[in-house]
Amino acid sequence: MVPMSRRTLIGAGLSLAAIGGIGYGIWPRMDAYRDEVERQRRLLSADPELGDLVRMATLAANGHNTQPWRFRLEDQRIGILPDLGRRTAVVDPDDHHLYVSLGCAAENLVIAAAAAGRGADVAIADGPETRIDIALSATKPAPGPLYGAIPLRQSTRCVYDGQPIPAAEIRLLEAAARQDGVSVLFFTDAAQRDEVLDFVVAGNSAQMDDPAFVQELLDWIRFSPRQAVAKGDGLFSACSGNPVTPDWLGPHLFRAFFRKDAENRKYADQIRSSAGIAVFVGDRDDPAHWIKVGRSFERFSLQATALGIRNAHVNQPTEHLALRPDFAAWIGMPGARPDLVIRFGRANAMPMSLRRPVGEVLA
Repeated sequence: MVPMSRRTLIGAGLSLAAIGGIGYGIWPRMDAYRDEVERQRRLLSADPELGDLVRMATLAANGHNTQPWRFRLEDQRIGILPDLGRRTAVVDPDDHHLYVSLGCAAENLVIAAAAAGRGADVAIADGPETRIDIALSATKPAPGPLYGAIPLRQSTRCVYDGQPIPAAEIRLLEAAARQDGVSVLFFTDAAQRDEVLDFVVAGNSAQMDDPAFVQELLDWIRFSPRQAVAKGDGLFSACSGNPVTPDWLGPHLFRAFFRKDAENRKYADQIRSSAGIAVFVGDRDDPAHWIKVGRSFERFSLQATALGIRNAHVNQPTEHLALRPDFAAWIGMPGARPDLVIRFGRANAMPMSLRRPVGEVLA
């Protein structure tokens, strides 16, 4: 296999340097962080080992960047299992986001394997804990734009440019997200986005009134590059456009300035600047379908990345139990469980998040 070169990525307007430029140069002591991003977020070399495929899988979207997965390697088989020690029990009490994250990782692995000349047969196995089994087999290498987007995909938490996305690109996003057992609804009208915003603000307000939610979020924030590199997980402040601070100072500033009204204004600016909202809904409310939703969303996000379209989660309407039925009715699917709410549009990229070493995620 011939891996996609950096020149190819630059030609597509998707270089890591461009992605880093918005953030890496404006905060002090970011060199070690930048170097670690460059090391982690590279495409496969020729004839990759299974551990290399796992590295690509770990670059997938996941809640709070908790990386709630373990990988079991057996000959030409890879199992993806939940790491329940990385649960976020307040925001995700039934492990919905955890299993969506596993689905995202599985899709990255399937796409990377195809680029490396390995077919991937995916099975979802029930048992004491639901897991994903992937059997690999030799096939013709099939790199493509979704594979090239894996190292570049991110949840871009900033204001977008407010411009619409052409209908042809929306159709590409719809096609990429197509998955048996999953529906994806698009809302691009400004009035629709404002109605979604009402749900987001109501959910965000309720969450921020919950001290346990605020503490759980704080537990996963990494305030300094040193801490982010040492942990290899969590929400690094710079990735959300927030100031980088010393580790001892960050929690104090968070408690002082993390306020409901300010956060609601931030979400209003972000959603109103977006081109649209995509809502992902599984046919059933169970771990197998949550995994399918994750696979669907990951392809959507990779296709968006390949097109230069950013996306970010605004899941409050699905996370707050009291709002969820009303939101399901609003999208025209009463009785269903909306799984993900995603805003999308064009914007500059933010600094990239880190992942733990492959050795730390092997079962």
